[in-house]
Amino acid sequence: MKSQPAPEASGCTTSSCGSSDGPSDMAPEVWEKVKNHPCYSEEAHHYYARMHVAVAPACNIQCNYCNRKYDCANESRPGVVSEKLTADQAVRKVLAVAAEIPQLSVVGIAGPGDSLAAGAKNTLNTFDQLSQLAPDIKLCLSTNGLALPDYVHRLKATNIDHVTITINMVDPEVGQHIYPWIFHNHKRYTGIEASRILHERQMLGLEMLQEAGILAKINSVMIPGINDEHLIDVNREVKKRGAFLHNIMPLISDAAHGTHFGLTGQRGPTAQELKALQDKCEGDMKLMRHCRQCRADAVGLLGEDRGSEFTAEKVMLMDVDLDGAGFEKRETYREHVESERATRHASKAAAIAEVAHIAGEKPILVAVATKGGERINEHFGHAKEFQIYEVTAKGAKFVGHRRVDLYCEGGSGDEDGLETIINAINDCVAVFVAKIGGCPSKSLEAAGIEPVDSYAFEYIEESALAYYASYTERLGSGAIHEKIGADASIRQGAYTARRA
Repeated sequence: MKSQPAPEASGCTTSSCGSSDGPSDMAPEVWEKVKNHPCYSEEAHHYYARMHVAVAPACNIQCNYCNRKYDCANESRPGVVSEKLTADQAVRKVLAVAAEIPQLSVVGIAGPGDSLAAGAKNTLNTFDQLSQLAPDIKLCLSTNGLALPDYVHRLKATNIDHVTITINMVDPEVGQHIYPWIFHNHKRYTGIEASRILHERQMLGLEMLQEAGILAKINSVMIPGINDEHLIDVNREVKKRGAFLHNIMPLISDAAHGTHFGLTGQRGPTAQELKALQDKCEGDMKLMRHCRQCRADAVGLLGEDRGSEFTAEKVMLMDVDLDGAGFEKRETYREHVESERATRHASKAAAIAEVAHIAGEKPILVAVATKGGERINEHFGHAKEFQIYEVTAKGAKFVGHRRVDLYCEGGSGDEDGLETIINAINDCVAVFVAKIGGCPSKSLEAAGIEPVDSYAFEYIEESALAYYASYTERLGSGAIHEKIGADASIRQGAYTARRA
Protein backbone atom coordinates (compact mmCIF):
# COMPACT_ATOMS: atom_id res chain seq x y z
CA MET A 1 0.00 0.00 0.00
CA LYS A 2 1.33 3.42 -0.88
CA SER A 3 1.87 5.95 1.86
CA GLN A 4 0.03 9.24 1.66
CA PRO A 5 1.80 12.47 0.73
CA ALA A 6 3.04 14.57 3.62
CA PRO A 7 1.54 18.00 4.29
CA GLU A 8 2.69 20.63 1.82
CA ALA A 9 4.34 22.53 4.65
CA SER A 10 7.59 20.66 4.27
CA GLY A 11 9.82 20.79 1.30
CA CYS A 12 12.89 21.76 -0.65
CA THR A 13 11.94 22.43 -4.19
CA THR A 14 15.08 21.50 -5.81
CA SER A 15 18.97 19.20 -3.12
CA SER A 16 23.05 20.06 -1.90
CA CYS A 17 24.48 21.99 1.59
CA GLY A 18 25.27 19.68 4.73
CA SER A 19 25.59 16.62 6.81
CA SER A 20 23.04 13.82 6.39
CA ASP A 21 23.82 12.50 9.85
CA GLY A 22 21.12 12.31 12.49
CA PRO A 23 20.98 12.73 16.26
CA SER A 24 22.73 9.42 16.88
CA ASP A 25 25.81 10.51 14.92
CA MET A 26 26.88 13.57 16.88
CA ALA A 27 26.89 15.15 20.31
CA PRO A 28 23.41 16.32 21.46
CA GLU A 29 24.50 19.95 21.70
CA VAL A 30 25.80 19.85 18.11
CA TRP A 31 22.62 18.19 16.86
CA GLU A 32 20.56 20.95 18.44
CA LYS A 33 22.60 23.51 16.49
CA VAL A 34 22.34 21.83 13.10
CA LYS A 35 19.09 19.87 13.04
CA ASN A 36 17.02 22.77 11.67
CA HIS A 37 19.78 24.43 9.65
CA PRO A 38 19.24 23.63 5.94
CA CYS A 39 22.88 24.35 5.06
CA TYR A 40 24.44 22.29 7.85
CA SER A 41 22.07 19.32 7.70
CA GLU A 42 21.10 17.48 4.51
CA GLU A 43 18.00 16.19 6.28
CA ALA A 44 16.98 19.69 7.40
CA HIS A 45 17.14 21.12 3.90
CA HIS A 46 14.10 19.06 2.94
CA TYR A 47 12.07 20.93 5.55
CA TYR A 48 13.56 24.32 6.39
CA ALA A 49 14.16 27.58 4.56
CA ARG A 50 16.95 30.11 4.74
CA MET A 51 17.32 33.70 3.68
CA HIS A 52 20.31 35.91 2.96
CA VAL A 53 20.23 39.66 3.53
CA ALA A 54 22.49 41.76 1.32
CA VAL A 55 23.94 44.26 3.79
CA ALA A 56 27.67 43.71 3.11
CA PRO A 57 28.65 45.08 -0.34
CA ALA A 58 32.34 45.73 0.38
CA CYS A 59 35.02 43.08 -0.05
CA ASN A 60 38.62 42.90 1.13
CA ILE A 61 39.92 40.37 -1.41
CA GLN A 62 39.53 39.69 -5.11
CA CYS A 63 38.81 36.15 -6.32
CA ASN A 64 39.30 35.15 -9.94
CA TYR A 65 35.92 33.39 -9.93
CA CYS A 66 33.91 36.32 -8.53
CA ASN A 67 32.22 39.32 -10.08
CA ARG A 68 29.77 41.00 -7.75
CA LYS A 69 26.58 42.29 -9.34
CA TYR A 70 24.29 44.57 -7.38
CA ASP A 71 21.28 44.90 -9.66
CA CYS A 72 20.87 41.51 -11.27
CA ALA A 73 17.71 39.40 -11.33
CA ASN A 74 18.66 36.72 -13.85
CA GLU A 75 21.67 34.98 -12.35
CA SER A 76 21.78 32.55 -9.45
CA ARG A 77 25.26 32.43 -7.94
CA PRO A 78 27.17 33.92 -5.00
CA GLY A 79 27.90 37.64 -5.20
CA VAL A 80 24.69 38.51 -7.04
CA VAL A 81 21.86 40.61 -5.59
CA SER A 82 18.95 42.65 -6.88
CA GLU A 83 19.29 45.35 -4.24
CA LYS A 84 21.56 46.26 -1.35
CA LEU A 85 19.98 46.87 2.05
CA THR A 86 20.70 48.90 5.14
CA ALA A 87 20.64 47.03 8.44
CA ASP A 88 17.19 48.46 9.28
CA GLN A 89 15.81 47.45 5.88
CA ALA A 90 17.25 43.97 6.30
CA VAL A 91 15.65 43.51 9.72
CA ARG A 92 12.25 44.59 8.43
CA LYS A 93 12.61 42.22 5.48
CA VAL A 94 13.51 39.29 7.77
CA LEU A 95 10.49 39.91 9.96
CA ALA A 96 8.23 40.11 6.88
CA VAL A 97 9.58 36.83 5.53
CA ALA A 98 9.42 35.16 8.95
CA ALA A 99 5.73 36.00 9.20
CA GLU A 100 4.96 34.56 5.75
CA ILE A 101 7.29 31.53 5.56
CA PRO A 102 6.99 29.31 8.65
CA GLN A 103 9.80 27.09 7.33
CA LEU A 104 12.30 29.91 7.87
CA SER A 105 14.91 28.80 10.39
CA VAL A 106 18.10 30.64 9.40
CA VAL A 107 19.12 34.15 8.42
CA GLY A 108 22.59 34.54 6.95
CA ILE A 109 24.77 37.31 5.62
CA ALA A 110 26.83 36.25 2.64
CA GLY A 111 27.69 39.48 0.92
CA PRO A 112 27.43 40.40 -1.86
CA GLY A 113 30.94 41.24 -0.64
CA ASP A 114 32.40 39.91 2.57
CA SER A 115 30.26 40.01 5.71
CA LEU A 116 33.19 41.15 7.88
CA ALA A 117 34.77 43.69 5.53
CA ALA A 118 34.57 47.45 6.17
CA GLY A 119 34.35 46.97 9.92
CA ALA A 120 31.37 44.59 9.71
CA LYS A 121 29.16 47.48 10.80
CA ASN A 122 26.01 46.53 8.86
CA THR A 123 26.45 42.83 9.62
CA LEU A 124 26.72 43.28 13.37
CA ASN A 125 23.95 45.89 13.48
CA THR A 126 21.61 43.53 11.62
CA PHE A 127 22.41 40.59 13.88
CA ASP A 128 22.10 42.65 17.07
CA GLN A 129 18.55 43.65 16.14
CA LEU A 130 17.47 40.21 14.96
CA SER A 131 18.78 38.48 18.07
CA GLN A 132 16.32 40.62 20.05
CA LEU A 133 13.32 40.61 17.67
CA ALA A 134 13.43 37.00 16.40
CA PRO A 135 15.50 34.98 18.87
CA ASP A 136 14.22 31.62 17.57
CA ILE A 137 15.81 32.16 14.15
CA LYS A 138 19.43 31.06 13.82
CA LEU A 139 21.99 33.62 12.67
CA CYS A 140 24.99 32.76 10.54
CA LEU A 141 27.44 34.37 8.17
CA SER A 142 29.86 33.57 5.38
CA THR A 143 33.30 35.10 5.10
CA ASN A 144 36.57 34.71 3.24
CA GLY A 145 38.24 34.66 6.67
CA LEU A 146 40.68 37.55 6.22
CA ALA A 147 39.05 39.67 8.93
CA LEU A 148 37.58 36.77 10.92
CA PRO A 149 40.12 36.68 13.80
CA ASP A 150 39.17 40.24 14.69
CA TYR A 151 35.49 39.38 15.17
CA VAL A 152 35.19 35.88 16.65
CA HIS A 153 34.59 37.15 20.21
CA ARG A 154 32.02 39.65 18.94
CA LEU A 155 30.20 36.94 16.99
CA LYS A 156 30.13 34.72 20.06
CA ALA A 157 28.60 37.54 22.09
CA THR A 158 25.85 37.91 19.46
CA ASN A 159 24.90 34.22 19.77
CA ILE A 160 26.10 33.38 16.27
CA ASP A 161 26.99 29.70 16.33
CA HIS A 162 27.45 28.98 12.60
CA VAL A 163 30.17 30.52 10.42
CA THR A 164 31.15 29.52 6.89
CA ILE A 165 34.67 30.25 5.64
CA THR A 166 35.62 29.97 1.97
CA ILE A 167 39.03 28.28 1.93
CA ASN A 168 40.38 27.32 -1.48
CA MET A 169 44.01 26.66 -0.61
CA VAL A 170 46.46 26.01 2.20
CA ASP A 171 49.49 26.64 0.00
CA PRO A 172 50.17 30.25 -1.11
CA GLU A 173 51.77 28.89 -4.29
CA VAL A 174 48.32 27.63 -5.25
CA GLY A 175 46.53 30.64 -3.83
CA GLN A 176 48.31 33.16 -6.04
CA HIS A 177 46.46 31.69 -9.03
CA ILE A 178 43.09 32.25 -7.32
CA TYR A 179 43.50 35.59 -5.53
CA PRO A 180 44.99 38.60 -7.41
CA TRP A 181 45.02 40.77 -4.27
CA ILE A 182 43.84 41.28 -0.71
CA PHE A 183 43.38 44.46 1.34
CA HIS A 184 44.56 44.05 4.92
CA ASN A 185 45.49 46.58 7.61
CA HIS A 186 44.99 49.49 5.19
CA LYS A 187 47.38 48.02 2.62
CA ARG A 188 46.94 46.10 -0.63
CA TYR A 189 48.96 42.90 -1.07
CA THR A 190 49.39 40.83 -4.25
CA GLY A 191 50.84 37.52 -5.35
CA ILE A 192 52.18 34.92 -2.96
CA GLU A 193 52.38 37.44 -0.11
CA ALA A 194 48.64 38.10 -0.39
CA SER A 195 47.86 34.38 -0.37
CA ARG A 196 50.19 33.77 2.58
CA ILE A 197 48.48 36.42 4.71
CA LEU A 198 45.03 35.17 3.72
CA HIS A 199 45.97 31.56 4.54
CA GLU A 200 47.39 32.45 7.95
CA ARG A 201 44.33 34.52 8.86
CA GLN A 202 41.94 31.78 7.69
CA MET A 203 43.65 29.13 9.80
CA LEU A 204 43.77 31.41 12.84
CA GLY A 205 40.10 32.31 12.46
CA LEU A 206 39.11 28.66 12.14
CA GLU A 207 41.04 27.75 15.28
CA MET A 208 39.43 30.63 17.18
CA LEU A 209 35.94 29.50 16.11
CA GLN A 210 36.71 26.03 17.43
CA GLU A 211 37.83 27.46 20.77
CA ALA A 212 34.70 29.62 20.95
CA GLY A 213 32.37 26.67 20.32
CA ILE A 214 31.12 28.07 16.99
CA LEU A 215 30.48 25.51 14.25
CA ALA A 216 32.53 26.12 11.12
CA LYS A 217 31.59 25.04 7.63
CA ILE A 218 34.29 25.29 4.98
CA ASN A 219 33.38 26.16 1.40
CA SER A 220 35.91 25.30 -1.30
CA VAL A 221 35.58 26.02 -5.02
CA MET A 222 36.93 23.19 -7.19
CA ILE A 223 38.99 24.69 -10.01
CA PRO A 224 40.33 21.98 -12.36
CA GLY A 225 44.05 22.24 -12.96
CA ILE A 226 44.55 24.78 -10.18
CA ASN A 227 43.34 23.43 -6.83
CA ASP A 228 41.40 20.26 -7.58
CA GLU A 229 43.86 17.74 -6.13
CA HIS A 230 45.08 20.34 -3.62
CA LEU A 231 41.62 20.39 -2.00
CA ILE A 232 42.50 17.03 -0.45
CA ASP A 233 45.18 18.93 1.52
CA VAL A 234 42.66 21.64 2.35
CA ASN A 235 40.25 19.01 3.65
CA ARG A 236 42.95 17.50 5.87
CA GLU A 237 44.06 20.84 7.31
CA VAL A 238 40.59 22.20 8.10
CA LYS A 239 39.64 18.90 9.68
CA LYS A 240 42.68 19.11 11.98
CA ARG A 241 41.49 22.54 13.09
CA GLY A 242 38.01 21.39 14.02
CA ALA A 243 35.85 22.28 11.01
CA PHE A 244 32.44 20.62 11.24
CA LEU A 245 31.59 20.37 7.55
CA HIS A 246 33.34 20.68 4.18
CA ASN A 247 31.43 21.85 1.11
CA ILE A 248 33.34 21.32 -2.15
CA MET A 249 31.56 23.27 -4.88
CA PRO A 250 32.08 23.34 -8.66
CA LEU A 251 33.56 26.44 -10.24
CA ILE A 252 30.99 28.58 -12.06
CA SER A 253 32.93 30.06 -14.97
CA ASP A 254 30.56 31.32 -17.63
CA ALA A 255 32.14 34.12 -19.65
CA ALA A 256 28.89 36.10 -19.44
CA HIS A 257 29.51 36.65 -15.74
CA GLY A 258 32.62 38.71 -16.44
CA THR A 259 34.89 36.89 -14.00
CA HIS A 260 38.59 36.42 -14.72
CA PHE A 261 38.20 32.66 -14.93
CA GLY A 262 35.14 32.99 -17.14
CA LEU A 263 36.85 35.36 -19.56
CA THR A 264 40.03 33.29 -19.75
CA GLY A 265 38.25 30.01 -20.46
CA GLN A 266 38.93 28.22 -17.17
CA ARG A 267 36.54 25.29 -17.13
CA GLY A 268 34.55 23.95 -14.24
CA PRO A 269 34.58 20.27 -13.21
CA THR A 270 32.34 17.58 -14.64
CA ALA A 271 29.89 15.86 -12.32
CA GLN A 272 32.14 12.81 -12.09
CA GLU A 273 35.24 14.87 -11.30
CA LEU A 274 33.38 16.68 -8.52
CA LYS A 275 31.97 13.48 -7.04
CA ALA A 276 35.34 11.70 -7.20
CA LEU A 277 36.99 14.51 -5.25
CA GLN A 278 34.18 14.63 -2.71
CA ASP A 279 34.43 10.87 -2.26
CA LYS A 280 38.19 11.13 -1.63
CA CYS A 281 37.62 13.74 1.06
CA GLU A 282 34.73 11.96 2.77
CA GLY A 283 35.48 10.04 5.93
CA ASP A 284 35.54 11.39 9.45
CA MET A 285 35.06 14.84 7.91
CA LYS A 286 31.44 15.46 7.02
CA LEU A 287 30.87 16.46 3.40
CA MET A 288 28.07 18.75 2.27
CA ARG A 289 26.63 17.84 -1.11
CA HIS A 290 23.36 19.75 -1.30
CA CYS A 291 24.69 23.31 -1.66
CA ARG A 292 22.97 25.54 -4.20
CA GLN A 293 25.69 28.22 -4.41
CA CYS A 294 22.96 30.69 -3.57
CA ARG A 295 22.59 34.34 -4.43
CA ALA A 296 23.52 36.76 -1.68
CA ASP A 297 19.83 37.70 -1.32
CA ALA A 298 18.22 34.25 -1.67
CA VAL A 299 14.93 33.63 0.17
CA GLY A 300 13.12 30.33 0.66
CA LEU A 301 13.80 26.61 0.59
CA LEU A 302 17.07 25.50 -0.99
CA GLY A 303 16.63 25.44 -4.72
CA GLU A 304 13.94 28.11 -4.83
CA ASP A 305 14.15 31.87 -4.61
CA ARG A 306 11.21 33.92 -3.39
CA GLY A 307 13.22 37.10 -3.05
CA SER A 308 11.17 38.99 -5.62
CA GLU A 309 8.16 38.69 -3.30
CA PHE A 310 10.05 40.62 -0.63
CA THR A 311 11.77 43.54 -2.32
CA ALA A 312 12.49 46.58 -0.14
CA GLU A 313 9.65 48.44 -1.82
CA LYS A 314 7.13 45.65 -1.23
CA VAL A 315 8.25 45.13 2.35
CA MET A 316 7.74 48.81 3.12
CA LEU A 317 4.08 48.40 2.11
CA MET A 318 3.59 45.32 4.30
CA ASP A 319 2.15 45.43 7.80
CA VAL A 320 5.20 43.93 9.50
CA ASP A 321 4.77 42.49 12.99
CA LEU A 322 7.72 43.75 15.01
CA ASP A 323 6.70 41.69 18.03
CA GLY A 324 6.76 37.97 17.35
CA ALA A 325 6.79 37.99 13.52
CA GLY A 326 4.97 34.67 13.10
CA PHE A 327 6.69 32.84 15.98
CA GLU A 328 3.65 30.65 16.72
CA LYS A 329 3.39 29.49 13.09
CA ARG A 330 7.08 28.61 13.04
CA GLU A 331 6.77 26.74 16.33
CA THR A 332 3.80 24.72 15.05
CA TYR A 333 5.67 23.89 11.87
CA ARG A 334 8.73 22.71 13.82
CA GLU A 335 6.55 20.39 15.88
CA HIS A 336 5.18 18.92 12.64
CA VAL A 337 8.71 18.36 11.33
CA GLU A 338 9.84 16.59 14.49
CA SER A 339 6.90 14.21 14.20
CA GLU A 340 7.69 13.62 10.52
CA ARG A 341 11.35 12.98 11.30
CA ALA A 342 10.59 10.26 13.82
CA THR A 343 8.47 8.44 11.24
CA ARG A 344 11.12 8.90 8.55
CA HIS A 345 13.99 7.49 10.60
CA ALA A 346 12.03 4.33 11.37
CA SER A 347 10.90 3.96 7.75
CA LYS A 348 14.46 4.28 6.39
CA ALA A 349 15.75 1.67 8.84
CA ALA A 350 13.02 -0.77 7.78
CA ALA A 351 13.79 -0.22 4.08
CA ILE A 352 17.49 -0.93 4.61
CA ALA A 353 16.63 -4.13 6.45
CA GLU A 354 14.59 -5.26 3.43
CA VAL A 355 17.66 -5.20 1.14
CA ALA A 356 20.25 -6.38 3.67
CA HIS A 357 20.51 -9.75 1.91
CA ILE A 358 22.01 -8.15 -1.22
CA ALA A 359 25.80 -8.35 -1.09
CA GLY A 360 28.67 -7.41 -3.33
CA GLU A 361 26.70 -5.32 -5.80
CA LYS A 362 28.09 -2.11 -7.26
CA PRO A 363 26.47 1.17 -6.25
CA ILE A 364 24.17 2.82 -8.74
CA LEU A 365 23.11 6.42 -9.24
CA VAL A 366 19.47 7.43 -9.63
CA ALA A 367 18.02 10.85 -10.42
CA VAL A 368 14.90 12.09 -8.65
CA ALA A 369 12.36 14.75 -9.59
CA THR A 370 11.01 16.24 -6.37
CA LYS A 371 9.25 19.31 -5.02
CA GLY A 372 10.46 18.45 -1.53
CA GLY A 373 9.29 16.64 1.57
CA GLU A 374 11.70 13.79 0.67
CA ARG A 375 9.16 12.49 -1.85
CA ILE A 376 9.07 11.72 -5.57
CA ASN A 377 6.46 14.33 -6.33
CA GLU A 378 7.49 16.27 -9.44
CA HIS A 379 6.52 15.77 -13.09
CA PHE A 380 9.53 15.07 -15.32
CA GLY A 381 8.71 18.00 -17.56
CA HIS A 382 8.41 20.45 -14.66
CA ALA A 383 11.70 19.63 -12.95
CA LYS A 384 14.29 22.41 -12.78
CA GLU A 385 16.67 20.11 -10.98
CA PHE A 386 17.21 16.42 -10.32
CA GLN A 387 18.51 15.18 -7.00
CA ILE A 388 21.11 12.42 -7.34
CA TYR A 389 21.26 9.46 -4.96
CA GLU A 390 23.92 6.77 -4.74
CA VAL A 391 22.20 3.51 -3.81
CA THR A 392 23.61 0.32 -2.30
CA ALA A 393 22.23 -2.31 0.04
CA LYS A 394 23.51 -0.12 2.89
CA GLY A 395 21.24 2.77 2.00
CA ALA A 396 20.47 5.58 -0.42
CA LYS A 397 22.82 8.53 0.01
CA PHE A 398 22.25 11.97 -1.44
CA VAL A 399 25.34 12.91 -3.45
CA GLY A 400 24.39 15.98 -5.46
CA HIS A 401 21.97 17.79 -7.68
CA ARG A 402 21.87 18.67 -11.35
CA ARG A 403 20.14 21.81 -12.60
CA VAL A 404 18.37 21.52 -15.95
CA ASP A 405 16.20 23.47 -18.35
CA LEU A 406 12.48 22.82 -18.13
CA TYR A 407 11.38 20.18 -20.61
CA CYS A 408 7.77 21.37 -20.65
CA GLU A 409 7.18 25.03 -21.48
CA GLY A 410 3.68 26.16 -22.36
CA GLY A 411 2.32 22.63 -22.45
CA SER A 412 4.74 21.15 -25.00
CA GLY A 413 8.07 19.36 -24.76
CA ASP A 414 11.35 20.98 -25.75
CA GLU A 415 13.59 18.46 -27.51
CA ASP A 416 16.69 20.63 -27.06
CA GLY A 417 15.84 20.84 -23.37
CA LEU A 418 15.51 17.06 -23.23
CA GLU A 419 19.05 16.68 -24.57
CA THR A 420 20.43 18.88 -21.79
CA ILE A 421 18.53 16.81 -19.20
CA ILE A 422 19.99 13.57 -20.56
CA ASN A 423 23.46 15.13 -20.51
CA ALA A 424 22.94 16.12 -16.89
CA ILE A 425 21.85 12.67 -15.63
CA ASN A 426 23.46 10.25 -18.10
CA ASP A 427 25.53 8.64 -15.33
CA CYS A 428 22.27 7.47 -13.69
CA VAL A 429 20.59 4.12 -14.34
CA ALA A 430 17.11 5.50 -13.62
CA VAL A 431 15.14 8.68 -13.11
CA PHE A 432 12.27 8.68 -10.59
CA VAL A 433 9.32 10.94 -11.43
CA ALA A 434 5.73 11.46 -10.40
CA LYS A 435 4.69 11.40 -14.06
CA ILE A 436 6.34 11.34 -17.49
CA GLY A 437 5.16 11.36 -21.09
CA GLY A 438 5.83 8.79 -23.77
CA CYS A 439 8.25 10.81 -25.90
CA PRO A 440 10.76 11.66 -23.17
CA SER A 441 10.47 8.10 -21.83
CA LYS A 442 11.63 6.70 -25.17
CA SER A 443 14.55 9.14 -25.38
CA LEU A 444 15.64 8.31 -21.84
CA GLU A 445 15.46 4.57 -22.50
CA ALA A 446 17.54 5.02 -25.66
CA ALA A 447 20.18 6.73 -23.50
CA GLY A 448 20.17 3.82 -21.05
CA ILE A 449 18.20 5.68 -18.34
CA GLU A 450 15.10 3.90 -17.06
CA PRO A 451 12.13 6.24 -16.44
CA VAL A 452 10.35 5.14 -13.25
CA ASP A 453 6.95 6.50 -12.21
CA SER A 454 5.80 3.51 -10.16
CA TYR A 455 6.96 5.16 -6.93
CA ALA A 456 5.05 8.42 -7.48
CA PHE A 457 4.60 10.35 -4.21
CA GLU A 458 6.53 7.74 -2.25
CA TYR A 459 9.55 8.59 -0.09
CA ILE A 460 12.76 8.86 -2.09
CA GLU A 461 15.16 6.72 -0.06
CA GLU A 462 12.77 3.84 0.54
CA SER A 463 11.82 3.85 -3.15
CA ALA A 464 15.46 3.90 -4.21
CA LEU A 465 16.17 0.85 -2.04
CA ALA A 466 13.15 -1.02 -3.40
CA TYR A 467 14.29 -0.21 -6.94
CA TYR A 468 17.81 -1.38 -6.08
CA ALA A 469 16.48 -4.77 -5.02
CA SER A 470 14.56 -5.08 -8.29
CA TYR A 471 17.50 -3.81 -10.33
CA THR A 472 19.97 -6.30 -8.88
CA GLU A 473 17.50 -9.16 -9.34
CA ARG A 474 16.95 -8.27 -13.01
CA LEU A 475 20.69 -7.81 -13.49
CA GLY A 476 21.39 -11.22 -12.02
CA SER A 477 18.79 -12.93 -14.20
CA GLY A 478 20.09 -11.31 -17.35
CA ALA A 479 16.86 -9.39 -17.95
CA ILE A 480 18.87 -6.17 -18.09
CA HIS A 481 22.52 -5.32 -18.59
CA GLU A 482 24.71 -3.16 -16.42
CA LYS A 483 24.88 0.39 -17.68
CA ILE A 484 28.31 1.73 -18.56
CA GLY A 485 28.25 5.10 -16.86
CA ALA A 486 28.82 8.19 -18.96
CA ASP A 487 30.15 11.47 -17.68
CA ALA A 488 27.54 14.07 -16.80
CA SER A 489 27.70 17.82 -17.16
CA ILE A 490 27.23 20.38 -14.40
CA ARG A 491 25.07 23.24 -15.55
CA GLN A 492 27.02 26.48 -15.73
CA GLY A 493 25.84 30.05 -16.00
CA ALA A 494 22.74 31.97 -15.12
CA TYR A 495 20.51 28.97 -14.70
CA THR A 496 17.75 30.24 -12.44
CA ALA A 497 15.92 33.47 -13.17
CA ARG A 498 14.12 34.88 -10.16
CA ARG A 499 10.40 34.43 -9.95
CA ALA A 500 8.39 37.43 -11.13
